[in-house]
Amino acid sequence: MASVTRPAIPDPAPERDGADGADGASPVRPRPGDDASSSPLRGLFEWWEHSLRVRVITTTVLVGLALAALLGTVLFHQVAEGLVDQAVDNAERDASQQVALAQDAFDSTDRRDDAGLTVTANDQVQAMAGGNPEEGRRVLLWPALDNDRDSPVQGMGVGGVNVGDLPESLREALVRDPANQQVVVVPMELAGLEGPVTSVVVGSRISLLRAGAYDVFLVYPMVREQETLDLLRQLFVAAGLGLVLLVAGVGWLATRMVTRPVEEAAAVSQQLALGHLDERLPVKGTDELAQLATSFNTMADSIQLQIRELRSLSRLQQRFVSDVSHELRTPLTTIRMAGEMLHASRGDFTLPVARSAELLQQELDRFEELLNELLEISRYDSGAAVLERHPEDLVAVVHGAVEGVKTLAARLGTRLDVHLPAEPVIVRMDGRRVSRILRNLLANAIEHSESRPVVVTVAAEDQVVAVSVRDHGIGLDEQQQAHVFDRFWRADPSRDRTTGGTGLGLAIAQEDARVHGGWLQVGSAPGEGTCFRLVLPRGATYVVAEPPPPVGPPPPAGEPTGDDRVPPVVLALASRDKGEV
Repeated sequence: MASVTRPAIPDPAPERDGADGADGASPVRPRPGDDASSSPLRGLFEWWEHSLRVRVITTTVLVGLALAALLGTVLFHQVAEGLVDQAVDNAERDASQQVALAQDAFDSTDRRDDAGLTVTANDQVQAMAGGNPEEGRRVLLWPALDNDRDSPVQGMGVGGVNVGDLPESLREALVRDPANQQVVVVPMELAGLEGPVTSVVVGSRISLLRAGAYDVFLVYPMVREQETLDLLRQLFVAAGLGLVLLVAGVGWLATRMVTRPVEEAAAVSQQLALGHLDERLPVKGTDELAQLATSFNTMADSIQLQIRELRSLSRLQQRFVSDVSHELRTPLTTIRMAGEMLHASRGDFTLPVARSAELLQQELDRFEELLNELLEISRYDSGAAVLERHPEDLVAVVHGAVEGVKTLAARLGTRLDVHLPAEPVIVRMDGRRVSRILRNLLANAIEHSESRPVVVTVAAEDQVVAVSVRDHGIGLDEQQQAHVFDRFWRADPSRDRTTGGTGLGLAIAQEDARVHGGWLQVGSAPGEGTCFRLVLPRGATYVVAEPPPPVGPPPPAGEPTGDDRVPPVVLALASRDKGEV
């Protein structure tokens, strides 16, 4: 027996779009995860992801930039090292000559007084500095670290060089090895020059009369070398940018030569997918792309020929089914009249003959049902199905379908649990077709429920309604679910059927749902039962444009499930069907 409850179901207002699009689509409830706003970074990423040309050019430019940077860095370092080595060699040679001349001058002087020695030292320092010390060498004469004499000559220099600016390691190296030059390359703050300037500092040991050992430091600013490096850096940057632009241009040209035929092939493929089977690719030349275009055109010709053959075969099959179905009606009418006479007179027959009359009547009923369903399928195949929409109460339609299967449920010991909204649910629909869908789903659920409860639930919102029929029987695996709506398909052909179905019920039910602009879905698991969900728009204005979320397998009996609610769907404006009344 059936127990009917009418709990109040909340009816949340759907999300509405402010204006309909020009293409006729009007989404009223976006799917979860959709984001209307996208950041510029995401837009660039999508542009890069969807364009082969952009990806190739970007990758080529990045690789070219990396190679240019690597090559420029290596060359710049080599040039810089060469300039430094050359500057050091020139500084060592020049310093050796200058120190030798100064030592000869000190050795040949005949001045024995301290003042004369100081004058000679000052003259030699000025002579070693040259005429323009701001651009040339700087000189510093300073007592050596190991000079413990009371020297009359104080430290002196030209060019603003102080002993504190020199590395201490350089003076210590002269103490350890006074016979040889000691060279360092360090940045120094020099008078007349902006900022630290990399300079070559050459230290040498010199001996003054009665004054002992002195260290002579000659500083050679690398101003010209630095200017040369700055010029080279600018040239390398300009050359690198030019190389990157050249690589980008070559990449664009190469990708254009490849992607343009691909874009043409994509455009022709889209036209073929839209049904324009006469579209073909232009064939230019004899290269690989031309061979691809030729192969594509050959494939399109073959597909066009096969589609035409299949269409012709489909029309012949549809016409054959329709003609046979109509032609069988005449002999079926005569046979039914004779069968009804035999069935009415079965009491006058012997027991075997009477039983044969009853079997004949049953099989005639089944044959007539099969014939009617074949005619309905032929109407859908030929596009002649007529949809008669009227505002009807879905609650009343569901209740009538439940009443129609009560006898079958009672015979199989199956309880029907029906959950309906408290208020009428008005839907503009063809009540006869929706009732046929529900009767078929209910009969299948009762037959496969293994005497367990069958739950029927109706949920409604402003523009969408959903009816779910759940059983807790044997269930279906994934492969069976993929074929459940196929014509003449049965989950287990060897299993005894109680209702004697034709194998066309679910196929017709799916077509009835589609002609209403809705969806009929199934969710199941072996041993857990099956749930069928019918989703329909409440009016003729909209259709469910995309498949609703999948239906999960039914939970244990008595437990709630999310599939009983109206699933989130995307609605679009419906075009007026020529078969709709």
